[in-house]
Amino acid sequence: MSNIDSISQDDGIGDCTICADDNVKLKKLLCCGFLICEACAGKHFASNSKCPSCLKKAVVLVDGNQPRSSKMEYQVDSSPLPGYSSFGTIVIDYFFPDGIQEAEHPNPGKPYTGTMRRAYLPNNPEGRDVLDLLEKAFNKRLLFTIGTSHTTGQTDCVVWNDVHHKTSRTGGPTSYGYPDSDYLRRVKDELAAKGIK
Repeated sequence: MSNIDSISQDDGIGDCTICADDNVKLKKLLCCGFLICEACAGKHFASNSKCPSCLKKAVVLVDGNQPRSSKMEYQVDSSPLPGYSSFGTIVIDYFFPDGIQEAEHPNPGKPYTGTMRRAYLPNNPEGRDVLDLLEKAFNKRLLFTIGTSHTTGQTDCVVWNDVHHKTSRTGGPTSYGYPDSDYLRRVKDELAAKGIK
């Protein structure tokens, strides 16, 4: 068995070790048998990849807490990105309508503000590999969460969840753009930390 295990989906009814609620639907951490309810699992694993009990083994949550009502689309255009002059560009669009927070979010039952985000990858073999990984992470609800925007200070809105994207074609790393020769490796490392390989 690898040193990164998944959480089995529905492990029954019992007491959550974190919040002590009883009769809640539990998920069991396979690395050490630690029991945690879905709400606490969503909150804990939104910002931490270690088991809250043994702290030694990385645990991958089957699903994150990204809002369920969302869509990811991409297209390819022929214009190159700085540093990738021989390749076109993959343009990724993420769509999140406004909604109501669920149990795993910071303020369950309260409205949240949706968003639309655009990101860019080079249309080369490594860029297409990263696109596949991003799609896997999106489908596991790991790329976004609900929180406070670092740029605007707005609360209860859809925000990035620690997987960096290039949201500008140009400007280099300080402007979230290209050229950035190390970006594709870094983003694969960030995705691997969330169990996406």
